[in-house]
Amino acid sequence: MREIVFDTETTGLDPQSGDRLVEIGCIEMLNRVPTGAVFHAYFNPDRSMPAEAEAVHGLSSAFLTDKPRFVERADELLGFLGEAPLVAHNAGFDFGFLNAELAMCQLPPVDRSRMVDTVAIARRKHPGAKLSLDALCSRYGIDRSHRVRHGALLDAELLAQLYVELMGGRQIGLELAAEIEVRETVAAAPIRTAATRAPRPARQHAPSSEELARHSAFVEAIKGAIWLQ
Repeated sequence: MREIVFDTETTGLDPQSGDRLVEIGCIEMLNRVPTGAVFHAYFNPDRSMPAEAEAVHGLSSAFLTDKPRFVERADELLGFLGEAPLVAHNAGFDFGFLNAELAMCQLPPVDRSRMVDTVAIARRKHPGAKLSLDALCSRYGIDRSHRVRHGALLDAELLAQLYVELMGGRQIGLELAAEIEVRETVAAAPIRTAATRAPRPARQHAPSSEELARHSAFVEAIKGAIWLQ
């Protein structure tokens, strides 16, 4: 099964009030194993970057000024996403910004039925626990020492690892691979029938008269044998 794990960075918290998407990072997974295919882009938001947002992700107005607008890469992004389920942490936030940008391009929104929210999954597995990406990475022993600031592609990479753990861990992938290997081996093996099976070799040595005599003496010596009753 193909899935896309993604994360976004923005100028703020509300696309309806004018905040814009400035970075997106997407990781392709097949059967919950990263394939190495990614989509990553920065976007010029055509507005200033609030200081509080820049403090989170480090993306300044000066850095973004020569980046393409979202509309310039929208088709490429949608082609990468395809029809796959989209996995995000607090996915409603990311879907809200993604669909707001698509609307400004006069493109149809991404259907929310494709949304997989890792916060909701973690809440069911760990009720009452902290559900931030940092907290859950710590819970599952995922190394985030290189995460100094938020970054869409880096966070998507961490989230891909977390998603696998939330869904049962790497063992699922190993079991699936083993099952596929067994099926392929069985399918490739020749079918052996009575006609094709090699005959069993005949017994090479019949018992000698001495062996038969010793056996008879042994049987006669058994007291209360049930075959004599």
